[in-house]
Amino acid sequence: MSAISLIARDELRLMRRNRVAVTAVALLLILTLVAVVTSWTHQQGIADSRARHQAEANHAFEAQPDRHPHRVVHYGHFIFRPLGPLAAFDPGVDAFTGNTMFLEGHRQNTSNFGDVRQSSLLVRFGQLTPAFVLQAVAPLLLIFLGYGAVARETERGTLRPLLLQGASAGSIIGGKLGALALVAALVGLPAMIGFVLISGQPGAYAGPMAVIAAAYAAYLALWVVAITLVSTLVRRRRDALLALLALWAVSVVLLPRVAPDIAGQAYPLANRLQTDVAIARDLRRMGDSHNPDDPHFAQFKAATLKRYGVTRVEDLPVNYKGLLALEGEAMTSRLFDRYAGQSFATHASQNALVTGIGLLSPTIALRQASMAAAGTDFAGHRRFLEQAEAYRYALVQRLNRLQADAVSYADDTAKDAGADRRKRIGADNWQRLPEFRFVPPDAGSLVRASLPGLGILLGWLLLALVALAFATRRLGTK
Repeated sequence: MSAISLIARDELRLMRRNRVAVTAVALLLILTLVAVVTSWTHQQGIADSRARHQAEANHAFEAQPDRHPHRVVHYGHFIFRPLGPLAAFDPGVDAFTGNTMFLEGHRQNTSNFGDVRQSSLLVRFGQLTPAFVLQAVAPLLLIFLGYGAVARETERGTLRPLLLQGASAGSIIGGKLGALALVAALVGLPAMIGFVLISGQPGAYAGPMAVIAAAYAAYLALWVVAITLVSTLVRRRRDALLALLALWAVSVVLLPRVAPDIAGQAYPLANRLQTDVAIARDLRRMGDSHNPDDPHFAQFKAATLKRYGVTRVEDLPVNYKGLLALEGEAMTSRLFDRYAGQSFATHASQNALVTGIGLLSPTIALRQASMAAAGTDFAGHRRFLEQAEAYRYALVQRLNRLQADAVSYADDTAKDAGADRRKRIGADNWQRLPEFRFVPPDAGSLVRASLPGLGILLGWLLLALVALAFATRRLGTK
């Protein structure tokens, strides 16, 4: 048996004799299994609830009676953001961004009813998911198991006899490293088994799954190397423990919590009230379709009459009020898209800054890689918002087109007792409108989005290995 194997076996035996360590490993394994089961159950419940509510919303929309099309525009429609197949492993920003959106004419609403707004504030500190256990809890356990791996030998004075008996510094470090790596594999195994079971449903892609597995393997390997490195550099176990706990607190707790605040201060985002006021101001400047003297709509009226070769709106072959609705919705939607683009650009700047801070915290890099591969990052939320807005615009314009084609201008402007009945069109028109179908991203898009975070993790791991190699060489010269 090689020296590395002997040292690794001896290290594992010491860990096994430590009842506190064995109990901690067992509790973590149980916690991981509980996280897998609860996260899976929770996400399945959310998915079933959203599917049920979406079916009810679709039924309520299609069950409307005969109506004027513009009333249907203001009646609106609810849509729900579907969950990705890997959301049970890493739900990402879903709990914060909301999952429901109300679609209506003349407005571009945002999503609502996020879990954080409806639950205890403790949800903000992290949900019990397999991803959270591997990101925050597993490194802490590895620290308590391995902080004294090499420092113990130095403190007790057993390192020099080991070297004199022929064990090289590389063998000693390799054995300690291998023992802790085996424990890390044991700690991560239940979460990975749960990940495989969770991802074994329709819609899961092999590429993103491989990226997530590689990211968490690199993350745990980084902690194994970092723990061994710190234990090699210091002479006392207490100093190693304090240094590693400080490293864990800063990289796992402090920086991930502070980074969004720093990004928010560097690139402030207008709140909903400020945005609504700005949009209302710009809408007044754009023009008023109800004002016959408004320059834009006066020009639109003249162009419409010229296109159809008539001199009065009453002579148009279509309902002029429907044409006004089409033009007005197109104008307001362009304005909404402009403000949404500004908001997305600010979010992109914030995320870029957080990615930069991720160079100082492997945990931030891991979270970004994990959420990106799972499709639960902000890009996934933005994808939902953009598809929802495209659907809203198409739906409202279909209804405006129905007003232009199926309702006469004479009936639309009439004030007599029977005018309201004549303005209505058949309810079968609502039933023929298409339902919202979210188009998920392809595997290539998810993999490309996760590569920056994975690259930072691998860079950290390479740097730690190089530092450990130098520390090992110095240890051999003692």
